This record gives sequence, C-alpha cells and structure tokens, in this order.
Amino acid sequence: MTKYKVIRKFKDLQDGNHIYNIGDTYPRKGKRPKKERIEELLSSNNKVGKPLIVEVEEGDE
Repeated sequence: MTKYKVIRKFKDLQDGNHIYNIGDTYPRKGKRPKKERIEELLSSNNKVGKPLIVEVEEGDE
C-alpha cells in the first residue's frame, strides 16, 4: 500500500473529524480511504483548496 505524508494540518471530515498534523502518515493505522479521497487530498480539489498530502517514496519515511 502506498503511504502518504501530511504537508498541511487538516481535519478529515471522512474519518470522524480526525485531525492530521504536518508530518503524520496518511491514512492512520487501520484506515483504508477510497482512491478518490486520496486523489482529492493530493490535489487542490478539496475544501481547503490546496494539496494536503504527498506520496512518500520508499526510504523517505
């Protein structure tokens, strides 16, 4: 499974309002968001209007 790192603090409205802080791994343990949700958070096509996560390359964790 691809991992992502949070680059902008946000409250995930699709995860029970869980707060993700900068540097956190997305998704949190035990969660499996839909591909569409990940694409939304990677782009500026979300409520904040800015990318909130970035893909983590292996070895960059």
